[in-house]
Amino acid sequence: MRFSSIIAIYSLFWALSFFFVLPFRLQRKDAPPAPTIPGEMHGAPPSFSFGRTSFWTTIVAAVLFGLFYLNYVMGWLPAEAFDFVPRSLIEGR
Repeated sequence: MRFSSIIAIYSLFWALSFFFVLPFRLQRKDAPPAPTIPGEMHGAPPSFSFGRTSFWTTIVAAVLFGLFYLNYVMGWLPAEAFDFVPRSLIEGR
């Protein structure tokens, strides 16, 4: 696998992992309410740390990409395993 492919695939894993990590570490409902800013939505989280979220996203993406790369090298689950359409339908028989 070329280095440019590794960077591109890892970037995709990072972007998808960001949305998985985003809802974690928010405050609980029984926590004391934070003061609201005029115009702020009531459902908005009271504090958000992009750095902390990016750190955890990087860890999750690295683990997922590591599993993907090991599968690529070792061939545990080949692409043919996802061929759900029979060849007879593709060839028109």
